[in-house]
Amino acid sequence: MKLYLLVVIFTAVVTSVLTWAVLHFSLRYKLYPAIRERDVHKRPTPRLGGVAMFLGVCAAFAFSTQFPFFAIIWVNPAPVLAILAAAFVIVVVGVLDDVWDLDWFIKLGAQFLTAGIIAFFGQFQIYSLPIGGITVGSSWMSFTLTLFAIVIVMNAVNFIDGLDGLVAGVCLIANGVFFAYSYLLVRDFGASTYFNVASFIAAVLVGACLGFLPLNWSPAKIFMGDSGALLLGLLMATSAIAITGVLNPAVLDPERLGRSQLLGAFIPILLPIVIVLLPLLDFGLAVIRRMGAGRSPFSPDRKHLHHRLLDMGHSDRDAVLIFYAWTAIVSFSFLLMYIGTQEEWPGDYLLGAGFGLVGVVACLVLTFLPSRPRARHVPTEIPA
Repeated sequence: MKLYLLVVIFTAVVTSVLTWAVLHFSLRYKLYPAIRERDVHKRPTPRLGGVAMFLGVCAAFAFSTQFPFFAIIWVNPAPVLAILAAAFVIVVVGVLDDVWDLDWFIKLGAQFLTAGIIAFFGQFQIYSLPIGGITVGSSWMSFTLTLFAIVIVMNAVNFIDGLDGLVAGVCLIANGVFFAYSYLLVRDFGASTYFNVASFIAAVLVGACLGFLPLNWSPAKIFMGDSGALLLGLLMATSAIAITGVLNPAVLDPERLGRSQLLGAFIPILLPIVIVLLPLLDFGLAVIRRMGAGRSPFSPDRKHLHHRLLDMGHSDRDAVLIFYAWTAIVSFSFLLMYIGTQEEWPGDYLLGAGFGLVGVVACLVLTFLPSRPRARHVPTEIPA
């Protein structure tokens, strides 16, 4: 645990320094786009923070080679190199989009390419689902399912990137919870190479978000842009697949478990989804909304969940904090339920369920009781 904490601190420091450097480089050479109709900020702001985050991630992986504790993830370096190669490709495409606004079809193709690198060269695939012993039918099904899972998470994270500090904070909370979960899972079911990679990636992402957030907090001096949001989504999806994709379904088969362990059989697949529940919800609603209107699912608009919070009367910071609260409550409650099923506490998973219920009620109150009067109507469609 101490070495994981060291990795978090190291990544945070390196990312913070690099973010400052990228900010000043962008300002010096005016590498920032004009403000778009759907944007909330009022002045042109650099969007290349993802470059600093990527370099911080690379530095963390290089740092890990100095410790025997992490040696197991370097026994076969191919998966790690595939992760870094995929991250490099998506960051380059993200930077090009942040500077020149690429066509959505090109970005989608790049996302499938990077997902393919992870699945084929990195061999991170969803081979089984730990729900009653379900296994994926064939190698092609496994490959295809993995591709779509990674691409969906990347877009989900990218879609909520609309307010200062929103994505960095949500991913900080989500990856913090996921690290605790993966660390406990290693303890409960035995360590393996993939589990160590999953925990390490989560720790690295916590550090990267910590280092980037101060300069991204409202009023933001720099944005992570598509390069940063897609990078976070790619690595979070990879980390989750590293856990759920290689768990032996027989180990978590509900038929083998007692009542107290029944929920524990489902949480290993639920928790990785729960930590990105809000981004996935926003992504799903956006796709349905846009396709229902006969538009591309990737066409921009101003109807995301964070935009709706602003229209309800919340300030920018309040909307961000509400997202933080929802992410923390939902993910922590599932983590507590998992701990309860493994530790066999009195009341089992009821503590986590009770925490979640109280938290959800509190979040609902915060969400529907804005701290200021309802904002005047703002057009929600971008002029043609």
